[in-house]
Amino acid sequence: MITCIIRYHIDPAKKAEFEQYARNWGQVIPRCGADLVGYFAPHEGSTTLAYGIYSIESLSGYEQYKARLAADPLARENYEFAKRERFLMREDRTFLKLASAPHGELVRP
Repeated sequence: MITCIIRYHIDPAKKAEFEQYARNWGQVIPRCGADLVGYFAPHEGSTTLAYGIYSIESLSGYEQYKARLAADPLARENYEFAKRERFLMREDRTFLKLASAPHGELVRP
């Protein structure tokens, strides 16, 4: 399993547009075969950093996932929305694998 972390630099005046973009991916990403952790918009601190995080079984699985995204109508619409509204200033992807497992049980004080 690999996890893709997308770091976005967004226009802080267009946070609402980013949030709509994120909600759309919340529908598309699971439908296309990835396990979506979530999209995260600025709340406190930086007004320009946002993240999208999902996991997929392998890099070859990622290639298949990208093909499904390319064919998905809402995904194509979302790409066009971002291009038209210009709220994404920069987008970087990093692929990571979990190194800390197995985890201990959560203890609530």
